[in-house]
Amino acid sequence: MTERIVVVGAALLDGGRLLAARRSAPPELAGRWELPGGKVEPGERPEAALVRELREELGVEAEAVERIPGSWPLRPPYELHVWTAHLRPGSAAPAPLEDHDELRWLTPSDIWTVPWLDQDVPAVRAALPRLGAASPDA
Repeated sequence: MTERIVVVGAALLDGGRLLAARRSAPPELAGRWELPGGKVEPGERPEAALVRELREELGVEAEAVERIPGSWPLRPPYELHVWTAHLRPGSAAPAPLEDHDELRWLTPSDIWTVPWLDQDVPAVRAALPRLGAASPDA
């Protein structure tokens, strides 16, 4: 059995809003929305990977807060784990630097107005209570 590789996703929260990132690459994912993040490198703690990925992808200084219970399968051997995160005081505003062409801060009522990647939908649903929103029955 192949060992699973953890991909960390950030439920980046600010003022009751969640940051969503639109993929620009690869072509089969372009135009769909996701929680920003990326692969945990060998020997790296997931929380450290999350902070590194947000710096690389969005140009921000963030802090991982807590892991959202659960894990979600991506294409083998990858598995998504999601942490809530906040921008550190003095951080730059998020900007799409790598693999994304647009960012949006979504309020609970806006969450389902973007076409999320299928594999991110259950993770977004799990993150919603942190925004004080009820999960839809979708």
